[in-house]
Amino acid sequence: MAKFLKGNELNSELEKIFETAESQIILISPYIQLHERYKSSLLTKLDDPNMEIILLFGKNEDDLSKSMKQEDFDFFKQFPNVEIRYEKRLHAKYYANEKKALLSSMNLYGYSQNNNIEVGVLMESSIKGAFTGDNELDKNSWEYFSTVLRQSELLFEKKPVFEKKNLLSSYRYVESEIEKDILSDFFKNENQNKTFKRKEPTNIINKVSDKSSGFCIRTGKQIPFNLEKPMAIDAYKMWGKYKDADYPEKYCHFSGELSYGKTSVNKPILSQNWKKAQEKNSF
Repeated sequence: MAKFLKGNELNSELEKIFETAESQIILISPYIQLHERYKSSLLTKLDDPNMEIILLFGKNEDDLSKSMKQEDFDFFKQFPNVEIRYEKRLHAKYYANEKKALLSSMNLYGYSQNNNIEVGVLMESSIKGAFTGDNELDKNSWEYFSTVLRQSELLFEKKPVFEKKNLLSSYRYVESEIEKDILSDFFKNENQNKTFKRKEPTNIINKVSDKSSGFCIRTGKQIPFNLEKPMAIDAYKMWGKYKDADYPEKYCHFSGELSYGKTSVNKPILSQNWKKAQEKNSF
């Protein structure tokens, strides 16, 4: 179901997307300068290592600080499970959690929230919408922006590490490790007029031609193709808490595309990709 929003209602619903998120928050905006009210909402997730935050910003390829200040980078990098990405052509704005999504004219920028005339369309999938077609806007927009994210440049990645003391204990969060960090060097050298040079985007879907290549069904991260273990190590550790092999996951292990809950540990490949996967991987 879609709902048109404007003014204070728009700001309020964006806060709710942050506050009601249970596993993932997606922020797509060319410009990032967080309003204090949004910082407060996001900080409620600071101590949750299972909460994945994905931020995509854009524009100003010659000086990223015009699109996101170091203050905002420092704010996001304190979270235990976060990705920060860049796409120079980005103009669209999209904010989502695992239940709701907001298409908007509004940047994630304090001035926009306080001064501009901004509108948005709130989308929330429902069981009824699956039969009436009301979920199509949500599905199509999520699918499109997932492609945009996959083709963007990863500038910063921080992932949680879990450990299990023995067979009877559950996994325990230990720490988070920074796996990639280009932004710290950029801001460190900003005064030296050092510019950011973006690598050409990689089309992840095309990588399936490599026989050994697959994708984590929970995070979408590229991993070795393995039907018995279709998850990255960190995701597998989280799955190990409950070990529900039929739990709905997010991605197809073969193609990396969104599965909308149609994949699981028991069924890691979307049905329409099964034949291609068999041909590529000989199983």
